[in-house]
Amino acid sequence: MTISQIQDEIINEFSLLDGDMEMTIFYIMELGQKLPALKEELKTDNNIVKGCQSKVWMTARLQDDLVFFEADSNTAITKGLVSLLVRIFNGQHPEDILSASLYFTQKIGMDRFIGTQRSNGFASMVKQMKLYALAFKTQKEVAK
Repeated sequence: MTISQIQDEIINEFSLLDGDMEMTIFYIMELGQKLPALKEELKTDNNIVKGCQSKVWMTARLQDDLVFFEADSNTAITKGLVSLLVRIFNGQHPEDILSASLYFTQKIGMDRFIGTQRSNGFASMVKQMKLYALAFKTQKEVAK
């Protein structure tokens, strides 16, 4: 699936909650519970996403020209938010990640249920994922 198709799928899932803030937050936390835990040895300072109030660890690898992310957080809501990003960007080409515009956040009304601090942290997670994609794209170009 493309990044847009995955975002549309997420928008559709959240539309079933009909804007209920409590249900939405619960659903985000539930999504976080489904995200596989990051191995303890990967929870290092080098893998911490800077700019998040909660601790968020993230790693990425390039396999068959596709980027695969692993992430974790020490808080349930933040883990749910990062799980959405992993779902959107996992298995995508670096170029597609770099050019992606994330519109799902506005469509599901995310700004209504996460505060400024979490919004800033979410932006930091997206930035980190795009930095990984840029590094892989550059690495690939240099190897040519």
